[in-house]
Amino acid sequence: MGDATLFFLGARGVIRDERGRILLIKRSDNGYWAFPAGAMELGESMRDCAIRETFEETGLKAGQATLFAFLSGPQYTFTNMFGDTYQHVSGSYLLTEVSGELNPDPAEAADAGWFAPDDLPEPTSGAVRWTLDHLARFEETGQIYSD
Repeated sequence: MGDATLFFLGARGVIRDERGRILLIKRSDNGYWAFPAGAMELGESMRDCAIRETFEETGLKAGQATLFAFLSGPQYTFTNMFGDTYQHVSGSYLLTEVSGELNPDPAEAADAGWFAPDDLPEPTSGAVRWTLDHLARFEETGQIYSD
């Protein structure tokens, strides 16, 4: 990739169970607990990306996806383990009408589980906490978080 910063277009999916717990996966690539997420494919919407990535990583299929945050600012610029730098442009979606069995794909997720938002596993990706903050703000105000 060189020294250039590139755009990464993607989405994450948030699923809650009937007890208010959130679904997190333990990423196979870095060992961090995170929401299911990934890159958009050509010809795909951000919404469809969130649904697809969640299904691929967890085996759970969402019937509905509600955008609650759209992130694009320079503060979402990260360098990956290969030294490539990306400014992330992504949507965060609350996924509902969920069906299927929790069956994480080992290539993507070493583990998956349901966690109370105030009792998160470690190590947890920093994105989990700010995603939960954005969701709480959306549920309080009805406004999509954007920066």
